[in-house]
Amino acid sequence: MKKAAFFSDSTVTSEIEFMHRSERASILERVYPSDRMKRIAQNCDLFPTVIHSDNFEACLPDLGNLEIIFSTWGMPPLTTRQIKKLPNLKILFYAAGSVQRFAAPFLENGIRIVSAGAANSVPVAEFTQAQIILANKGYFRNIREYTSPSTLSTAFRGPGNFRTTVALLGAGMIGRNVIELLKPFDLRILVFDPFLSGADAAALHVEKVELMDAFKQAQVVSNHLADNPQTRGLLREEHFSAMQPNAVFINTGRGATVNEEGMVHALKERTDLTALLDVSHPEPPEEQAPVFQLPNIQISSHIAGSINHEIPRMADLVISEFENWCAGKPLAHEIVPAKLATMA
Repeated sequence: MKKAAFFSDSTVTSEIEFMHRSERASILERVYPSDRMKRIAQNCDLFPTVIHSDNFEACLPDLGNLEIIFSTWGMPPLTTRQIKKLPNLKILFYAAGSVQRFAAPFLENGIRIVSAGAANSVPVAEFTQAQIILANKGYFRNIREYTSPSTLSTAFRGPGNFRTTVALLGAGMIGRNVIELLKPFDLRILVFDPFLSGADAAALHVEKVELMDAFKQAQVVSNHLADNPQTRGLLREEHFSAMQPNAVFINTGRGATVNEEGMVHALKERTDLTALLDVSHPEPPEEQAPVFQLPNIQISSHIAGSINHEIPRMADLVISEFENWCAGKPLAHEIVPAKLATMA
């Protein structure tokens, strides 16, 4: 029977500090509840100890035949030297989203990686869709202006959701899910994504535009750009200043893609604008950060991704892929090395 082990490093706080305290206590158990653990154990011989950075070297003598790693948030970032000490390792099943922090050494050494990014993208897309629909109704500005009966007739109302222009930054997995969820609404959808071809844009029934045009034309701009050297700080003050009157910016992507100082300055000048931030850089923001001070910035505590009841869906995806791998079937969610640089 194939040898497998769970890898989880509770010291990797940067990846899990967005989680609620109750969720951090036992990450593996929350992602892989007992029924999912049993399903895995039916197809492999599970190592009895969870491997983490502190016990990796001590456990090595018993890991010589290890073929499979299961993990989630808090995957230890192994070095090439450490990976080479696992000569029979073939594949890593990661029940979470982004693999950027640890993937490269594995892929460079021929270890396959399966990510549950598709499962984690579902709640993000649902969250984004809900915010877009509410933003077009003017909900977020309306509730900050409707403060008494006397403001009933003056509180802001948005354009509504009939043929209103929405711009998505990034047409990766989440962006495409958002496009799919917006199909029932008669919206004009713009997409900024240098990697989106004209043919793909046509197939998705969206208009491909440049970044500034996305901000200039849309009532709602929703950010789904990956965090990489090319996108870091890409969204600057001039983009926010160019937004339509009463427009809304949504960020469920990566905080580092926004030049926060520029965004804050633009929103101080343009009180008609609204920013809905589920992510920040750093995360969490500093205690007195402007994102907590401006009334037209609303920040949530990184809840767009998988939380509570949504979390085991990621395990279901990787377990299904694990069973396909055991049966010699194709893998639908394997990370391709060539695309790693453009992924979130």
